[in-house]
Amino acid sequence: MADIVCIGAHPDDVEIGMGATVAGMTAQGLEVTIVDLTDGEPTPHGTHETRMTEAAAAASCLDAQRRTLSQPNRYLFDTVEARIELAEVLRELRPRVLFLPYPEDAHPDHLSAASIGRAARFYSKFTKTDMGGSPHYPARVFHYMAVHMRLVREPSFIVDVSETLQTKLDALACYASQFQANEANRGVIPMMAEAARMWGTQIGVEAGEPFFAPEPVGIKSVADLV
Repeated sequence: MADIVCIGAHPDDVEIGMGATVAGMTAQGLEVTIVDLTDGEPTPHGTHETRMTEAAAAASCLDAQRRTLSQPNRYLFDTVEARIELAEVLRELRPRVLFLPYPEDAHPDHLSAASIGRAARFYSKFTKTDMGGSPHYPARVFHYMAVHMRLVREPSFIVDVSETLQTKLDALACYASQFQANEANRGVIPMMAEAARMWGTQIGVEAGEPFFAPEPVGIKSVADLV
């Protein structure tokens, strides 16, 4: 079981987009599972075994659980098979909240992951089906931003991650094959720190992470607002 499921096309997507928020949720006692649709390989300096080791270390850093599905990196498509594979995980874990990649990006895998996630959410409630598990429909879905485009979009809300930003950066540092061995990506982790501080200024805190809601968000009290 999991309270929250965060979907990524590749290991490190969730950490880039919402790693500090994941750390904050687990610190509050919520059960969070990261589901990577692919293993992220091949990459210039990685292997399947390396990426699995790095992904496990990053999840441990965030105190989250992790699953890696069987879809192919670089060739991720919104197919019935991909929808079913993810839907069966949702039927097993039964989360209340689902986080998906932002549905606008230059990376085709990220676009497909967002589409697969939306469809799997719907598939997971099917009754007359050969899928494993019993029907379940995550009550809420939100999008996080980990994109390969220079996008600035107005978020639905920003989470104050001032206390967990360093944990996010530590989790990203677990991916040595991506952010240290690959010289072209060595600026990514400092960039993530600066982006978090920029979002934090929007709500008057040290650091923040933006989220995008396709449906209205309800609150019980204005006292919950930062």
